[in-house]
Amino acid sequence: MIVNSPKRDDIPSLKALFAEAFGDEGGFIDTFFDTAFSENRARVIYKEGKISAMLYWFDCEYLGKPLAYIYAVATDKAYRGQGLCSILMQDTHKHLKSLGYSGAILVPSEPSLFNFYERLGYKTATFIGELSRESSTQGCHFTSIDKNEYARLRKEYLPKNAIIQEKENLDFLEKLATFIKGEDFLLSYSIYENKLHAYEFLGNTEKAPSILSTLGVDSGTFRGVGKARPFTMLCPFENLTPPEYFAFAFD
Repeated sequence: MIVNSPKRDDIPSLKALFAEAFGDEGGFIDTFFDTAFSENRARVIYKEGKISAMLYWFDCEYLGKPLAYIYAVATDKAYRGQGLCSILMQDTHKHLKSLGYSGAILVPSEPSLFNFYERLGYKTATFIGELSRESSTQGCHFTSIDKNEYARLRKEYLPKNAIIQEKENLDFLEKLATFIKGEDFLLSYSIYENKLHAYEFLGNTEKAPSILSTLGVDSGTFRGVGKARPFTMLCPFENLTPPEYFAFAFD
């Protein structure tokens, strides 16, 4: 068994494991590898000559320090139950520390995983606000913006101790979402089957129904600042003040 960074030639195997583990369509997977993947931000386990487990991370910033957002942790079905995920996570923590990261953060994909990651040194860190709204009869004014303008404006809305997600985070999000700004709100969203999914909604949440109306969408779910449910878990590598907010989970 070898734990290491993957090679460029491993991408077809990584894509296959991504699809097996998460059921995502090829277009989403291709977009991730085209815009957000780097061999230098990934770790894998090679067992019996093949990739048996994998994970990636996005570079984030918290209080001016580098933080790794661990993403897409997966084990090949044929190798599950052998503790490979724990081995990979522990090795990744050592690797991240050697690179100067101040900690790692992740978003458990289901409630049961909070207990699993707690055993690896993680503690619940941030919560998320969630709204489900129907379209109103009254619209509102907003304009489309690019990812750079979105990154600049969101800092005006973020809580003081928010985790900053830019670089490959926004490169990836740009392929998945549309960015708009209103007089008192900021929104990144996608629409599927006449329903809006907000990756992040900052500002005046009362505008949600009128945004749906202007977009011609029946309903939507909006994610943003709030305490609706536990969202992230943090494994600090040094003494860190707990963060208040994390947004882009790419789920």
